[in-house]
Formats: sequence, C-alpha cells, structure tokens
Amino acid sequence: MTYPSFVPHWVADVEVPSSGGASFDKRCPIDDRVVAQVARGGAAEVAHALSSAAGAAGAWSRLPAPSRGAILGRAATLLREREHEFAAIVQVETGKPWKNAAAEVASSADLAVFMEGEGSRFYGKTLPSPILHRSVQTLRSPIGVCAAIMPFNSPLAGVAWKVFPALLCGNAVVVKSHELTPYTAVAFGRLLKDAGLPVGVYSAVQGTGPDAGAPLVRDHRVGVVSFTGSTATGKLIQQMVSQRAVLAKVCLELGGKNPFVVCDDADLELAADLAVASAFIDAGQRCASGSRIIVFDSVYDAFRDAFLQRVAKVRVGSGADDDCGPVISRASLDRLIGQVDGAVARGGRVVAGGRAVAALAPGYYLAPTVLEGVAVDDEVSQQELFGPVTCLYRAGGFDQAVRLANSTHYGLTGAIHTASVHRAQEFIARYHGGLVSVNGATFGSGPHMPFGGVKNSGNGFREPGTESLDVYSEWKTVVINHHPGRI
Repeated sequence: MTYPSFVPHWVADVEVPSSGGASFDKRCPIDDRVVAQVARGGAAEVAHALSSAAGAAGAWSRLPAPSRGAILGRAATLLREREHEFAAIVQVETGKPWKNAAAEVASSADLAVFMEGEGSRFYGKTLPSPILHRSVQTLRSPIGVCAAIMPFNSPLAGVAWKVFPALLCGNAVVVKSHELTPYTAVAFGRLLKDAGLPVGVYSAVQGTGPDAGAPLVRDHRVGVVSFTGSTATGKLIQQMVSQRAVLAKVCLELGGKNPFVVCDDADLELAADLAVASAFIDAGQRCASGSRIIVFDSVYDAFRDAFLQRVAKVRVGSGADDDCGPVISRASLDRLIGQVDGAVARGGRVVAGGRAVAALAPGYYLAPTVLEGVAVDDEVSQQELFGPVTCLYRAGGFDQAVRLANSTHYGLTGAIHTASVHRAQEFIARYHGGLVSVNGATFGSGPHMPFGGVKNSGNGFREPGTESLDVYSEWKTVVINHHPGRI
C-alpha cells in the first residue's frame, strides 16, 4: 500500500478537497518524513458532511437492524481481506510495530462481527402494567446524526469503536479525524462503501479541533457527540454542547493514570512481564497504560530488579519484531523529555531511559523510561503523560497501596497482582475505576466488554459491548391501550 500524497475529506462517498485548497503536513513518526498534505477543513466542510448525513439518516434508520448489521458483517470480511492495507496505513500514521498495527485491524474486524450479531439481538423490554388493558414496551430509537471525534493512538480501532455501534443503531456518522492520523477514516469510508453502506451515511472531515471539531460539536443537527481523548478537550466539548440551543448526548472516553499494584504474595516474574507490557506497548500512548507501579515495600527491590531487567530488553522501533514504537509527534517527544527532566529537578530519579533514542533519529522514539522517587502529588504522578514513561512507588501494605491507587483524579483501569482472593476482592471493591484486572495488565478489552472510566476518565458511558448501544440510541417507552369491547 502506498500512502496517498494528499489526504482529502470523504463526503457522500467521494473524496473532497478543502474549499480554498488549504492543507497541512502529515509527518510519519518513524522518520519525520512529510508523507502527505492533508485537506484543512473548517465550517464549510463540516456543513457539507452534516447535510449529507442528515439527508441519509432517515432512510438508514428505517432499515431493519439485522439488515444494518449485515453490512457490518461484510465490512468485517473486507477488513480481514485488506488487513495488510489497513495495517500499513496505521503504521505510517502512528509508527506502531507491524504486529501491533495488524492486531488493530483484527480487533476492528472482531468488533464488526460482534455488532452484526447485535443487529439480531436489538432487544427492548416488555413490561407489565398495573392498568387493565394496557401493554408497555421499550424500543431502541436512532438518534439521527452522530459526531465521532477521533484519537490518534489507535486510529482504526478508534473509528471502529464508535462507527460500528452508531451505524447499527441507525445513525448517520460524521467522523472528525485526528489531524495526526488523517487517512484511516477516509480508507474506512471507502471500505464501508464497498460493504454496501448507503451514500451519505458515513463521512469524514479533516482539520484541527478549533477549525473542524468545534463547528461539528456546535451544530444543532448533531444528536450525539462521542469523543475519545484528553480530559481537558472532553470538558470543553461538554461545555460547548451545554451552550447549544438544543442539547445533545455526549459520550466521553478520557484519560487515565492507571495503577499497577504488586503485593508481597505476587508472582513477581509474571508481574514484571505484565508491568512492562502495560507501560510500553504502543509507546505508552494508551489511556489504559500502566503509568503508576505501586509495589509492597517488602518485595520492592526484587520486583524492581526483575522489572528493570525486562525494560532493558524492550525492543524500540517499528520493525516486525519490535515492541515499542515512536510517540506520535516531535512535539510529543519534546514534551515528554521535558516532563521527565522536570520530575528529576523536583527530586525524582531516572532508572531507565529518559532520553530520545539517538540511533533512531529523526524518528520520535523515546527510550522506555522508568522514574523512581517521584512524589505522589508531583505533576508527573498526577497528569497523564501519554508516552513510554512509568513511575515506581513503594507501599507499606495493602491499605496504603489502595490509597495510592485512588490518589489521582482519574479512574479508568487498575491492576493488582496477588495470590490472595481476599486482597483481590477488596481491591475490586475499593479501587475507583471502570476496569479492574487481577493478575493481568492494566489494558485489555474485547468487543463484548464495556470500557470506560469514572472521575476525569469519562462521563459514565461505555464503549464497546452491548453498553455502547446506549450511547448511540435512545430508549422510547411505548404504551398501548386497547378496549376488548371494540373487537
């Protein structure tokens, strides 16, 4: 697959340039090459896409849910047939090692298959009524037009998580691509066209948040806004929607500062393996990244040694056998190095990494970085860094470990490693988060599993799983009264 030299918008099943011809550079994180010019969209392109979506939404919503699901099933087949093509797009855009890019394609196809099945299980409820000759039922009702605002870290999975359930529920979708990963959403549109999706039901616009995202969120035709990204941007989107004349549903899947707890009865070798995976897969650019490793004091030194031995063996690069790719941009690399240097200036110690990988320059590769001795209230302990950086903390025992796990404004995922079912169950009960992993990594979800967080990690909705249908549909209660005497 050759990455296109120009990345357009995708509206009404055709490629569309920006009005006035404005564009910006797309650079590849692997080597800092400019690989394409990207159409720079704004209010005009958003309006065009929304008009197309609004015009197509009605007929699409009236198609039976199993028929909508069948189109998703065909999309799954095409994704598997075109795995190499889509993995290549993901790799050029993110720099991920090939195995991770290919895995993203496979997981996206799995989600399409799951959602196809939900088309035949588009359940409502039949409820009893205390009133004679009355029946009550609930039905899922399409919302209309969905705005889906994408993250950069998993561009194909990000589109799939939002678009597949939104389409199944009978909505038209306008995607706002992340400006750092713009082409995935266009290629996805072409795939949906080939799968038989009607014209206008899916569109993708390019541009920055202020230029393209803001007019999309503010438009009254949008009935649901789904956003994955930073907490600050999520709060801004919620504020924008609250200021509209007509409100819309807002689904926010935001950041994490996820704890990885290692107890004194843990399998330290397994815990060290999974701590490395939690911290450094996808270069730590995961909302579920294990960025706070909390270790009981009595096993701290033994775990630290095992962990650092494994960190030293992490293969940095974007090749077939590599483990940790680049971060998404030069700005991100510079920011991360600055944050590590700031932590050191405040008393922290770098015990692994901390610098760009010179041999891979000018790519945006940061060596897997481990900090020690950072205060619990330090900004590096409290802010989501979104890079291959993690911190080690000592805990005197279980209660202190739980307090440390809950000591941020985030609550997305958490992991505990222990042989005690009692400790595991208490951690499940006491950790304030949307996902708890026992003797596993901080990440991990499937198409059937709801994913999302609490506090500053989200606003209560979950994607994917059947719970995602609650994001993209409204419940309609239907009351039917009948009169036996009129038969």
